[in-house]
Amino acid sequence: MTKFISATFLSLLLISCASKQSEWIDLFNGKDLTDWTVKIHHHEVGENFGNTFRVADNMIQVRYDQYGDFNDQFAHLYYNKPFSNYHLKLEYQFTGELQQGAPEYTILNSGVMFHSQDPRTMLKEQNWPISVEMQFLAGLDDGKPRPTGNMCSPGTDIVFEGKVYEGHCLNSTSKTYQKDEWIQAELIVWGDSLITQIINGDTVLQYSKPTMGGGVVNGFDSAIWKPGTALKSGYIALQSEGQPINFRNVKLRELK
Repeated sequence: MTKFISATFLSLLLISCASKQSEWIDLFNGKDLTDWTVKIHHHEVGENFGNTFRVADNMIQVRYDQYGDFNDQFAHLYYNKPFSNYHLKLEYQFTGELQQGAPEYTILNSGVMFHSQDPRTMLKEQNWPISVEMQFLAGLDDGKPRPTGNMCSPGTDIVFEGKVYEGHCLNSTSKTYQKDEWIQAELIVWGDSLITQIINGDTVLQYSKPTMGGGVVNGFDSAIWKPGTALKSGYIALQSEGQPINFRNVKLRELK
């Protein structure tokens, strides 16, 4: 508990110092996908198959009405500039029903990837980007807790409570939120140092030292695979994995 409080204090102190030097910028302009690039499994970079990512009502919408079977077409929408030290915030809302053929674990499941590889380095048959994920989940109406703001690690490792975390996903301490609710998520990243995840104003998870490693990612270019490499910067991407979801108010402030 003491370590957690100390890390939280350090994060807040650093943000306080940086806030006088940088301003919030809108990554999403509310009108179109200018400055964003799509990469979908089974498709070349830049191909927005089925109009998966679209803009309406000042939201980025993820939809599958032109799909048929999902066919493992996991997709990500990347902002075109990499970042290292920053505070990201956005709002998300799960909606609709899981697409036919999508894996069961993807129901009411999405996220935002960060410290990701450049989408232009991804091969057509690469399923996930090498990245860290702030995972978003909603409750399944089964009475069981299902926290959001979790960590997942496709092709990466992180340090949690002083040691390398062995699992793929790490649950946060957040409450369970339901489908159709708008949730505010914040991500504070200090290069390859401290990472803080916040849901509706509450710090729900902290960890550190992201590096390339681990499993889950398949079909990548072996030339870029360098396990143990510290991830100090990378791209931010909104996720699509079979569940309709909306994103809005995607903003970022660089920390210096």
